[in-house]
Amino acid sequence: MLVAAAVCPCPPLLVPEVAAGAAPELDTARAACADALGVLAAARPDLLLVVGPAERPGRGVFPQGSRGTFRGYGVGIDVHLGAGPPAGGRTGDGAAGERELPGSLAVGAWLLERAGWAGAPVEALGVGEPLEADRCVATGRELAGRAARVAMLVMGDASACRTLKAPGYLDERAAPFDAEAARALGTADLAAIKDLDTGLAFRLKASGRAPWQVLAGAAEGAGLAGALLYDDAPYGVGYLVATWS
Repeated sequence: MLVAAAVCPCPPLLVPEVAAGAAPELDTARAACADALGVLAAARPDLLLVVGPAERPGRGVFPQGSRGTFRGYGVGIDVHLGAGPPAGGRTGDGAAGERELPGSLAVGAWLLERAGWAGAPVEALGVGEPLEADRCVATGRELAGRAARVAMLVMGDASACRTLKAPGYLDERAAPFDAEAARALGTADLAAIKDLDTGLAFRLKASGRAPWQVLAGAAEGAGLAGALLYDDAPYGVGYLVATWS
């Protein structure tokens, strides 16, 4: 059963070495992510699942110990999912380290390392961004049954079309979409999250849509309350941080 969740954005710029001179611009977002991970630790889960968007979702989950890297951004930083040897249970296509973490999950692993996560075993799941809402919700229900006390770190961004200089250019639908996503995540409104327009989210380059809907499925019947910790759009991309507990 899901006992806690943290929703965080997944830009590589969260890693200060990647952001370089622009690093201070996301200090507030990093602090909010740290606070959100504190909520996960306080829940004392039996299993922590990191869920994030992936262009090529892996079959099954990425096991504890899986490696991610930011070397493609010109910095010599590698991360590993969780601490210690691979966790038991399903391991996807192979042993830890055989499949590299997608970018969103690498950012999640970096956040956990930064927070000094030493609690429950950690596994991760890459979710294909075009995945239909019903399948996302069904995946969440399955994940919630993985352990008696499951926590989730859900990675993903809101729209990338908030300004003229945004990656997706300016789209007037982006701000209302992000506002509704922020409201729904901040209040743990499962119905509203499930009803997010998948086509519009795709056009607005909102990578968090599918992982958020996985979370909504996992939270069914859990009675969790939400809190919105951060809502801003630096670089024209919507970044949201929320907790459910």
